[in-house]
Amino acid sequence: MKKALILALMLSTAGFSAQAQSTAAKPATAQDKVAGPQIQIDEMKYNFGSIKTGDIVEHTFKFKNVGTQPLIISNIGVSCGCTVPDWTRDPVMPGKTGTISAKFNSSGKMGMQSKVLTIESNSMSGNAMVELVGDVTAATTTATASDVKGAEATEKETKVKAKAGETKVKMKRKAS
Repeated sequence: MKKALILALMLSTAGFSAQAQSTAAKPATAQDKVAGPQIQIDEMKYNFGSIKTGDIVEHTFKFKNVGTQPLIISNIGVSCGCTVPDWTRDPVMPGKTGTISAKFNSSGKMGMQSKVLTIESNSMSGNAMVELVGDVTAATTTATASDVKGAEATEKETKVKAKAGETKVKMKRKAS
């Protein structure tokens, strides 16, 4: 009899706890609209691959306002002056799309690059970020023997000029 009473008590406790869990708040789904403006960016990172120093890369990021009120981008901060942003300046109505363009000038840059753009808006989720990444390699230059004059002269400086794209390179060499 005691075992039956204990078993009944355990079953009723389990039943109450299961019922309490089923009445918990329902999690939000992707289809639920946010009260207010909400930015949703299609592509958070763009890899431009490998480019030569001095090349300019431009990419356009697309976004959508998935909220219920107009989305306004007030500013886009950049991590470097070599990156220039442009964006949809008008309010983006709910369900509509806009764009953010980024132009990266690789002059004076070498190696792996990561340029972050911080999107400041009235989005309920706060600031958003997108990123340009890629590798900047040296522009190839070739110097021939005729470019170097006076190599035999001692303590004489010789300038070698090479042209790689729009980049001018000056090298000084002391002959021994």
